[in-house]
Amino acid sequence: MATKKQIFTSIIAYLLGFLSLAAGIPKILQMPQELTFLSSIGLSGIAVSILGIIQAAGGVMLFWSRTRLAGASLAAIALAVSSIAIFIGGNSSFGLISLLPLLFVGILVYLILTEGKTAPPS
Repeated sequence: MATKKQIFTSIIAYLLGFLSLAAGIPKILQMPQELTFLSSIGLSGIAVSILGIIQAAGGVMLFWSRTRLAGASLAAIALAVSSIAIFIGGNSSFGLISLLPLLFVGILVYLILTEGKTAPPS
C-alpha cells in the first residue's frame, strides 16, 4: 500500500506533468504568442520548438516513477527559461508567480531523493 508521501509525490508529479505538457505543446507548434514572448530573450523559432520538446518530454517523464527525476529536471529547465523571459519582459509580479511551479519541482525532487529514507528513531 502506498504511503501518504508516495501519494503526495505522485500528485505533484502528475500536476507538473500536465502543466509541462500544456506549456510545451504550444511551443512545439510555434504558436505566435509563444514565439513573440520567447523572442524577448533571443530565442528563434527553432529554439522555441526545442524548448517545447524538452518541456513536453519532461512532462511525459513525470508520469512514471522511474523517469520522474529526469523529467523534473527537464521541466525545471523549461520553466526557468520561461520565468527568465517573463522577468526580462518587465512583468515582475507575474514573474514571481511563474516561479511557483519551479518551487513545486524543487519539492518534488526533494521527495524523490528522500523516498525510502526514514527519520532516525527519537
